[in-house]
Amino acid sequence: MCPLEFAVNAISGKWKIPIVWRINQGEKRPSEMLRGIVKVDRRVLNQQLKELERDGILRKEVFKELPPRVEYTLTPLGKSLVEVLWKLNDWGESLLVEKMILTVKSLLIL
Repeated sequence: MCPLEFAVNAISGKWKIPIVWRINQGEKRPSEMLRGIVKVDRRVLNQQLKELERDGILRKEVFKELPPRVEYTLTPLGKSLVEVLWKLNDWGESLLVEKMILTVKSLLIL
């Protein structure tokens, strides 16, 4: 498997990028993510959190208190992923501008 395919597989999943993005913005608890990510099921969220932890992107901390509390933080690998996501965001902005330009050009031709 090539490194790019390996990387894409690590972040594939409908909610992994939104999860990483929200943790980067300061949300640490699954209950915060459930409120912030529309339409995500708790079971799916927990599965994606486990996969991100398994892949070394997140670190899980369990607090021994009642009620039990769990928080997630980005690992150094996760923080480097956020840097890549910012670049992908910039590329997405360029893509949107290009799409708008093409749309306007096609409307002008009509």
